[in-house]
Amino acid sequence: MGTLGDGLDQAVQKAFTRPIPKSAGAQMRYLVKQHKGRTKAVAELLGISQRTVERYVKNQIKKPRKDLAARMETEVKKRWQPQIRAKAKERAATATGIIIDTRARLGYTAPIGSTDQDRIRHLTVALPPQYAARLFDAQEAGANDQQLQQIAAEALKEVYFQDNGRRAGQLEEVRFTNIEHVDFEL
Repeated sequence: MGTLGDGLDQAVQKAFTRPIPKSAGAQMRYLVKQHKGRTKAVAELLGISQRTVERYVKNQIKKPRKDLAARMETEVKKRWQPQIRAKAKERAATATGIIIDTRARLGYTAPIGSTDQDRIRHLTVALPPQYAARLFDAQEAGANDQQLQQIAAEALKEVYFQDNGRRAGQLEEVRFTNIEHVDFEL
């Protein structure tokens, strides 16, 4: 995934009520359980042999390589507490919205004579629930980072630049590029 997709995943992970399994064996057992006991599927997912998966399950191997440990942790986090994850997304999409904290180059297209020059800005903005819903729906539909960036730009246009319709009514397009950092909070 990309910068925005990873940020959305991390925001949802903050809602977890229990930590993910810590040991390599426990993580591997969890992944095998999620794949209905098929060690071959887990091996293909992680890019290792089926026998290696079986060794981790039996605690014959306890210390994975750094790259494998990172892949295991990522895959466990993707599947961990799906009901908690769904409730957090639902709450953000219907009631609370989502907060975006970003440092990026922002500019806009506006009538001649306005100060529409792109510049680096640090913004922390509370986005309404409909934009949280659009971001999560697009992410689940497999949207790439560019598409998520476009949705975030539309949200920033409405909420930050136009102040929910109270100013800058002639603003046409907001450019949201060169993202240095982005963080979301539910």
